[in-house]
Amino acid sequence: MAPVIQTLSGVPNIQVSVLSSGQHREMLLPLIKWFGLHIDADLCVMTEGQTLSELTARLLQGFESQLTASRPDLVIAQGDTTTVLCAALSCFYQGIPFAHVEAGLRTFKVSEPFPEEFNRVAVGRLACLHFCPTSRASSNLLAEHIDPSTVHLTGNTVIDALQFTTQRLKQRPAREFDHTVLLTAHRRENLGEPLVAICQAVLDLCRQFPELKVLYPVHPNPQVRGVAERLLGNHPQIRLSEPLDYPDLVAAMQQAKIILTDSGGIQEEAPALGKPVLVLRAVTERPEAVELGAAKLVGANRDLIVAEASQLLRDEESYQMMARGVSPYGDGHAGAKIRDIVLAHLQQGHAWR
Repeated sequence: MAPVIQTLSGVPNIQVSVLSSGQHREMLLPLIKWFGLHIDADLCVMTEGQTLSELTARLLQGFESQLTASRPDLVIAQGDTTTVLCAALSCFYQGIPFAHVEAGLRTFKVSEPFPEEFNRVAVGRLACLHFCPTSRASSNLLAEHIDPSTVHLTGNTVIDALQFTTQRLKQRPAREFDHTVLLTAHRRENLGEPLVAICQAVLDLCRQFPELKVLYPVHPNPQVRGVAERLLGNHPQIRLSEPLDYPDLVAAMQQAKIILTDSGGIQEEAPALGKPVLVLRAVTERPEAVELGAAKLVGANRDLIVAEASQLLRDEESYQMMARGVSPYGDGHAGAKIRDIVLAHLQQGHAWR
């Protein structure tokens, strides 16, 4: 959202307020500082060990209180989290227009990823403006009979943020990590045995390549941290770290040779940085990079992860075929395109449909 907030904040007669749900506060605060933003209100919804139902209830109550008091002309949110679903639903209940950034992504499997695929589909029925990262995402919405006048191809703001960050990193010393493989794995569908298989694949790679070094920024979820520390902790070739601030994560991607991830954003960022990415999921809502040959789906299949990673590490031709630095996710100007569409929408005085 940073590129959208930045571009809209520079427009005269537009008041932009930033509302945080608090769903990922420890990860959000460094981002706020990096992009020079300011949080105006925080719902503070997180409590230890709460269920999705409890989180959803707290979010809906929090959004209702904030939106009732402020009555904005438009609410904009990005992505597929429970925060986004509840923001859209609360706007629907109160007749407030809602705009969705990163709209139209689909796996067409309602539980993969869980609960994000359902969140995206539901938000698609509630939004009055849809900002799509790719033509495929636009086509997905049109196939669901979304009003074509509300569907806009903008590219993804993740590329704007990436370009902003890589430029800033040139002006300051980047953190040095000294790794060959960057691993991130935390999504719900990979908890339990799938994460065990992923960790075992990493251990297999370390045995095959004694010089290999792996960096794994571990998500704070105890179900992730427990497995990572039990299987990978204290291994001389593997470094477990706390989650990285965004600029440090970008630096880690730049310094890696290959990336293993189940993250949606990294699936878009890694190809733009010219880094082959092996996607630790059975399906992806971002198939464009796979079709371009910049990413491969390997799921949590231990043997397949080892085979594909080994191929990239041993075969320079295979590596270069994936490391072309191509990205289908935008030109870095999505924020400005979204700003212009939002301004036209507001000037025309559209009400919620």
